[in-house]
Amino acid sequence: MVRHKRDEDAARTARARAVALFRYQLIREPADPVLSSKQRGRMVREIAGREHVDPSGKPVRVSRDTLDRWIRTWRAGGFDALVPNPRHLGPRLPAEVIETAVALKVENPQRTATQIRRILRAQLGWAPGERTLQRYFAENYQVAAQLGALAAGGPGASAVFGRFEADRPNELWTGDALHGLHLGGRKTYLFAFLDDHTRLVVGHRWGFAEDTVRLAAALRPALAARGVPESIYVDNGSAFVDAWLLRGCASLGIRLVHSTPGRPQGRGKIERFFRTVREQFLVELTGTGEPGRHPVEDLAELNRLFVAWVEQVYHRRIHSETGTAPLARWSIAGPFPLPSPAALAEAFLWSEHRTVTKTATVSLQGNTYQVDPGLVGRRVELVFDPFDLTALQVRYRGTAAGTAVPHRIERHSHPKARPETPVEPPPATGIDYARLIEAAHHAQLATRVNYAALAGRDTAPIDSDVVDGDAVDLDVDTGGQEATR
Repeated sequence: MVRHKRDEDAARTARARAVALFRYQLIREPADPVLSSKQRGRMVREIAGREHVDPSGKPVRVSRDTLDRWIRTWRAGGFDALVPNPRHLGPRLPAEVIETAVALKVENPQRTATQIRRILRAQLGWAPGERTLQRYFAENYQVAAQLGALAAGGPGASAVFGRFEADRPNELWTGDALHGLHLGGRKTYLFAFLDDHTRLVVGHRWGFAEDTVRLAAALRPALAARGVPESIYVDNGSAFVDAWLLRGCASLGIRLVHSTPGRPQGRGKIERFFRTVREQFLVELTGTGEPGRHPVEDLAELNRLFVAWVEQVYHRRIHSETGTAPLARWSIAGPFPLPSPAALAEAFLWSEHRTVTKTATVSLQGNTYQVDPGLVGRRVELVFDPFDLTALQVRYRGTAAGTAVPHRIERHSHPKARPETPVEPPPATGIDYARLIEAAHHAQLATRVNYAALAGRDTAPIDSDVVDGDAVDLDVDTGGQEATR
């Protein structure tokens, strides 16, 4: 029971931080202190006039007053101040009120939220706000389906999507993962990021897992070599919704956007690139020995071959949509400012939140650490390299609060930080302990004198002994005298 409650608390905390990241992404640009009041007001009005996708994947709109309040909150308390109380994330309206409101909307989709609010007030004596009703209508699939059919011109009408292209390089990167060939019985995965304007492959990496570590191996070199994009557009795969990616993008000021589940529109460019990879690169390789293909020995060779193909073929070939080679189109607008090594290192650290115990300790992945006694009872952020859990930074409300001194270390790396290849076992020593014991036993028997055999001269000579049925010569020092019985 206690464990179940702990899991629920952790889930609520994760949802609260996802909400904070969503708020930060909306106010990042208008909160810039270099903007004038007029510029900020224009930007806030533009954001309030657009529809956004919240952490649950639902389309929402945010009022200007709310955006202004989030900006003031962020300036006063930083990112942590944007985190809502996890206890207030769930619905607080009675279920029967929600069901009645949704039923009224399904019964007559032409009814507005204002009209339904009037009906509820007349029926029940009170009613929730219009914005609350609109949110529940958007979350109910029956209402959304009927409203979508009305907006599209009738039942069965499909939505129309226009072409989109970013106006400049580094305005938008699109990321995704491709399932590749098998090497040594293990499946490979390609993480790649494509610049929307130039179609340049800004970052890529083949690996044996579709996880956060392999994603970081593709994204970090891209940021170091190509600069920091304004936005990154990805799907809802487990690696792309990991807390590390959310934290890293927030640290570098990147707006992370996830596509709406079931609506893959917007990722067509990278899907087309993956098709090119299959048809022009993977078709020439084999990891299982098919004839007519180049045999790939290991993952390092696969990455080397892919780098050569991207730089020598894909980046230099005229793109059918842009009419220009990706590398040439990128070079026209460059060079681009690169993040500092310190900023890049900070973005690729992981973090978790813990409450300091009464003994001024915190725990992480089975390890125990000692922290500043002044932090007892406070919830702190532990920032660390996932491959080295012996060195943790402690932060409280965004401010450095020293380091966590290891007290008991059970695990030296995070469970998610699995190496690309398993650790090689140590070479065999060639020592056969059982054989050594057997040889020592026979050697001891060979040097033992059988006195029973010495008593019978008729059966064995004086200079020999019988051991285990075999005659064994005796090497007895008699000092020049004849051995006597």
